[in-house]
Amino acid sequence: MPSHSTLEAVSAARWRIAISLTIAMMVAYFGFILLVAYNKPLLATRVAPGLSLGMLLGALVIVVAWALTWIYIAWANRHYDASVTGLRAPGHVEGRR
Repeated sequence: MPSHSTLEAVSAARWRIAISLTIAMMVAYFGFILLVAYNKPLLATRVAPGLSLGMLLGALVIVVAWALTWIYIAWANRHYDASVTGLRAPGHVEGRR
């Protein structure tokens, strides 16, 4: 039977990574929104013909969302799933105490 402190440590690690990645996504998203609200001339700057800085940053917010999702999946597969598997005792039946 896994110890209660080990289970809490695995759960705490999952929360830490989830909160960290959520904060990173919120910074990217709300940073972009604040730029749209308060610095439109900067976003109108042409980076290339037909491409403004605003369009580039908007696409980058989407790429950041995909990247953060990939980071969480990689972390969960490498660390969380392995920890949970290790916590399960042989013959463990779900719902039994």
